[in-house]
Amino acid sequence: MKFGIDRLLEEPSLLAQLKGRRVALVAHPASVTADLTHSLDALVAAGVNVTSAFGPQHGLKGDKQDNMVETADETDPQYGIPVFSLYGDVRRPSGQMMSTADVFLFDLQDLGCRIYTFVTTLLYLLEAAAQHGKEVWVLDRPNPAGRPIEGTLLVGGQESFVGAAEMPMRHGLTMGEMGHWFIRRFGIDVAYRVVEMDSWRPDDAPGFGWPEDRVWINPSPNAASLNMARAYAGTVMLEGTNLSEGRGTTRPLEVLFGAPDLEPLAVLREMRDFAPDWLAGCAIRPCYFEPTFHKHAKTLCGGLMIHAEHAFYDHHAFRPWRLQALAFKAIRRLHPDYDLWRDFAYEYEFGRLAIDVINGGPALRAWVDDPASVPDDLETVAGTDEAAWREQISPVLLY
Repeated sequence: MKFGIDRLLEEPSLLAQLKGRRVALVAHPASVTADLTHSLDALVAAGVNVTSAFGPQHGLKGDKQDNMVETADETDPQYGIPVFSLYGDVRRPSGQMMSTADVFLFDLQDLGCRIYTFVTTLLYLLEAAAQHGKEVWVLDRPNPAGRPIEGTLLVGGQESFVGAAEMPMRHGLTMGEMGHWFIRRFGIDVAYRVVEMDSWRPDDAPGFGWPEDRVWINPSPNAASLNMARAYAGTVMLEGTNLSEGRGTTRPLEVLFGAPDLEPLAVLREMRDFAPDWLAGCAIRPCYFEPTFHKHAKTLCGGLMIHAEHAFYDHHAFRPWRLQALAFKAIRRLHPDYDLWRDFAYEYEFGRLAIDVINGGPALRAWVDDPASVPDDLETVAGTDEAAWREQISPVLLY
């Protein structure tokens, strides 16, 4: 199959539409062609007049490890063009930034999760392009989590940099499709096109969205594997807790929790007793690790490792958002007074608990903390929202 960048470079009719125009590229380390050439280098080599580049959260180089670690603007040492940070002094492109090009190529590998900030960066770019009369092309890439949808919809008024609009945690769209949805949702009057992938088959085994002939490159420092991409719509919620998400280890965001004061097998037994169906589609095993940095640094933690891969993976049964909610619920049932929710500024949101910012509202936290709640309570709310989202996005699906 071919990604959008590969089609652009290989099809003269597409390249011809950039001739004589100033072009900007929004990219990160996973913005590569089929032969692993970075998109910036490939575009310049193809004769495209690239006049600026933009890096999202974690930077064009992908070198910034943690959340709320900003990247400065710089000048590319090879091409002498400005490299603007969209996770530094600004999140929205300024007028001066937009003046550097006529066409903006958006070539970010996404994870298929609302909280992954590249989604919001796309919205902000579309809005800025509309304001300044610029054109946006999304060079489409696979959603590695595939088409499944999961989670409650973000509640209106709960928007943030990790919550661009009323969508569920696992949205099921490619970035090209997401751009179409944003334009419809917000009525954005912008020149927009998607350079579609060729032969992307998100429902086909074994990759279910990620083609076997393409290597995985981290789009951000802690997105280290396809397993992580599949689990992320659940495990990202750990960022709003005092539990380790595995930062400071070689397998971040592939665990349901890590803590020095929890017994993994006890939590797993409670999960199986409370909502056994929510463990389907993957293998779960006890694990132990000592983070070198971040939460519980240099302290032995017990946890549960997720394996949504190989023969253990059932694409249609695996529901990571429910699985992570179940882990929280099991911990709460075993230890009612456990200090679960982390109270700190999350993505520059200071007035709300981080877990609520992440989920786009308090519903999940309230369900976890309610001693009387049962699985059907969360299932009913989430199922209704998921059905509504499927209906909303049906007109924008390209594949």
